[in-house]
Amino acid sequence: MQTGTGKVNELILLDGLPHTRISCSAELIPAPGQYLLASDDSNAPLPVPLFYTDSAPGGFIAAPTSVSWTPGTEIFLRGPLGKGFVLPASARKVALVSMEDSPAHVRGLIQPVLKLGAAVVVLTNSHVESLPDDVEVQPLTSLVDALGWADYAAFDVARENVPELIENLRALNQAHTWKEAEVFVRTPVPCGGLAECGVCAVATTSGWKLACKDGPVFDLREV
Repeated sequence: MQTGTGKVNELILLDGLPHTRISCSAELIPAPGQYLLASDDSNAPLPVPLFYTDSAPGGFIAAPTSVSWTPGTEIFLRGPLGKGFVLPASARKVALVSMEDSPAHVRGLIQPVLKLGAAVVVLTNSHVESLPDDVEVQPLTSLVDALGWADYAAFDVARENVPELIENLRALNQAHTWKEAEVFVRTPVPCGGLAECGVCAVATTSGWKLACKDGPVFDLREV
């Protein structure tokens, strides 16, 4: 884990939601699924989690953020934090599945997948833009076909919707059919693992885990 400073370079709309382009040193850039905790000098009570969505020159694009930063704002950073996605080197057919309002949290896997020479499909019911031409986009109604095709799947789901996701997969007889599958669990991570406050606790097959340090990415079999 590192600490350092960064700068807000640009506020952009991506998939209809606000994102932030951050410049920072290379060692602070989180991997897909990981995050930084960021704060400015405004005495805000809690730091802001910044999740990796895509690369950018000299930094990265942070997943949907609602803070009132402006371009040029200096921010103080701690991280990278948490457990990110582990993309298998053997993956050749990848499904990135967003059950929420944006595929931002799985979007960071697109470039690593393409670098492997693998095929990738994004499944979402939200509007998606600015994707490479090689990326196919399908609605969630295509989930069964996509999961039957994929040899690796990455899901993005809110913590309260994890049980529903697992039940749906079981009903589809798809809960354990891949060589590899991981789940990004959306939940607040205010302390970044320092206080073990329990706000981000996730129920797993081996007991309660903290998304801030044991996740936010979990093996599908864990949840």
